[in-house]
Amino acid sequence: MSATTLTIRDETMAGKITGEITLEFLTENITVRELIRSRVYQEVKDFNTKQTEHFRGLIQPTATEETLNGFKLKKSREIDWNKQYEKALAAFEQNQILILINKRQAESLDEQITITPQSAVSFLKLTLLVGG
Repeated sequence: MSATTLTIRDETMAGKITGEITLEFLTENITVRELIRSRVYQEVKDFNTKQTEHFRGLIQPTATEETLNGFKLKKSREIDWNKQYEKALAAFEQNQILILINKRQAESLDEQITITPQSAVSFLKLTLLVGG
């Protein structure tokens, strides 16, 4: 059996694409939880392998600052994918991250997704408005 690929896009609320990653799955049926896990694992693995100055990912790691190029680490180090994964699950549960699957919002972590060649998945990060 061959792997099933899925391209995931990060989008703003206005529909602007800010990032893209392609993931491979062993089956075409996954859950939202597995989608988040695979995405976070791949982003962190890619960063830890390349050790660039900026981490471009779903969740801001601790001891980083947000810049136009992603999250800048205050000192070079490896990122723990498990911590990032736990934060991503919490952000989804608190509606800080929306996941659109074929333009329909995912409702729960256990929701089933069937990946097809036409599947469109987008992650939208909701930012809190700061006023004063």
